[in-house]
Amino acid sequence: MASPRAVRLTEVKTPKKTPAASKEAAPKADVKTEEKKTSRLDAQSRAYATGKRKNAVARVWLSQGRGQIVVNDRPVEQYFARPVLQMIVRQPFLVADRDGQFNVMVTVMGGGLSGQAGAVKHGISKALTYYEPDLRPVLKKAGFLTRDARVVERKKYGRYKARRRFQFSKR
Repeated sequence: MASPRAVRLTEVKTPKKTPAASKEAAPKADVKTEEKKTSRLDAQSRAYATGKRKNAVARVWLSQGRGQIVVNDRPVEQYFARPVLQMIVRQPFLVADRDGQFNVMVTVMGGGLSGQAGAVKHGISKALTYYEPDLRPVLKKAGFLTRDARVVERKKYGRYKARRRFQFSKR
């Protein structure tokens, strides 16, 4: 005689899907992939995206052009004076092999210069995928589409900083 538990397990089994049901689901998946391949452009044929890094937020407009990058109404060389920050901003174009093909207009606020450069890079990468969806695998593999969630840890009460404790004296 079977135990009561074994009987309950046999009653709970879910019915298997029929081949007809799986055939109906397949075309829906194809439709979704076709929708993802279309570019998302506004009336002026620009791609818009938002990039974030630490406390910095960058709003990016990407359009066909000669490779000019303007950040807060100033050229990128003037806004990001350090060559390292300029390199960070241009990385998505170099990885996607689209250097000098797009004009970029950026409004960035919050955080410091390093966080702002990371936010601009994130925004440019997202805008490139909206303009040319075929670039998504290349930029995803390089890690440019992933939002870096690391932020400064908050200060806790009873401590000097986030983790620094007050000096302990045994005697």
